[in-house]
Amino acid sequence: MTTDAPLQGLRVLDLTRLLPGPLATLRLAELGADVLKIEEPGTGDPARAMMQAPADRASGVPSAFYRLVNRGKRETRLDLKSETGRTVLRALVRESHVLVESFRPGVMSKLGLDYLSLAKINPKLVYCSITGYGAEGSFSQRPGHDLNYLAYAGVLDQIATPDGTPVVPNLQIADMLGGALPAVTRILAALWQVSRGGDGAFVDVSMTHAIHANNIVARATLENAGRGEPSGLDTLHAGHGLLNGGVPCYNVYRTADGRWLAVGALELKFWERLCRALGRADWAARHWSLGQVIGGPDAVALTRELAAHIATHRLKTWVELLEPRDCCVSPVLTAEEARAHVLFQTTAPTQTGRPGGDR
Repeated sequence: MTTDAPLQGLRVLDLTRLLPGPLATLRLAELGADVLKIEEPGTGDPARAMMQAPADRASGVPSAFYRLVNRGKRETRLDLKSETGRTVLRALVRESHVLVESFRPGVMSKLGLDYLSLAKINPKLVYCSITGYGAEGSFSQRPGHDLNYLAYAGVLDQIATPDGTPVVPNLQIADMLGGALPAVTRILAALWQVSRGGDGAFVDVSMTHAIHANNIVARATLENAGRGEPSGLDTLHAGHGLLNGGVPCYNVYRTADGRWLAVGALELKFWERLCRALGRADWAARHWSLGQVIGGPDAVALTRELAAHIATHRLKTWVELLEPRDCCVSPVLTAEEARAHVLFQTTAPTQTGRPGGDR
């Protein structure tokens, strides 16, 4: 039994700005929560003007960025620097279950609106603070954005070209995986505690610490190195590891028309299907699970052979041939193509159920 709005009746106060906090509360709203977004008077959330189209600016409409992460929420304005604004917020807190804020540590305390103060008004309140480096510690007062958090966490180093140059991603990994996702997870965990008769909680989400904890493959490599396998450190560099381009079965290849094909045939069965589809069954035995050295001479040589083969036809040709073969091959779509793709023309699955597919 599932429901489309499992959080119906949950009241959330959203004092956040830009991306991590608004995305977290959006996810709660999508699950049925009543989210009230509270912005300061005047310009409000800076996201309103970020990447704002000229037409939207001329008509006074907030940016598409703002609209995407704040849809489905109610909005109001409060000046928390005024006693009137703080009084209104305290009244809202009495009737709410969750408050999410993303101010620099200490700001809410100076306003008398920190967790300890608000918990006196509502002991069941789940108070979530999303910051760059945590509520306490030597870095707590430092400013930062997604790129800084990725850099400190050792993640940006892993998003690099073969020559080691870090690539600036157009996907805000730390904001989402280090901020929004752990915020939602921990808020729900705290609400479960409240539902069992417990008090509310202060949820401290440090985006840098959370994204560092999610750097799983690199951390596993370091763990192995600590157990006497120092050579494994080479796999941290692009083109040397199992999941960063060190094997032909898990890589990207340029097609004849300058597009790209993503090959994710990590398991042997998918690689064998791919090789048969390409008419190169002789390649099937050259796989990491059968002893091919990851990042080694044969892996490098076969990657070049496969690249030369893929370069002989256009992307469309390869997609038509390989997509039906269940070999984990897909086109590298542009954002515009992805938006129009049949995969995203129906409502995204949101209900809990049994996953399907061949994995």
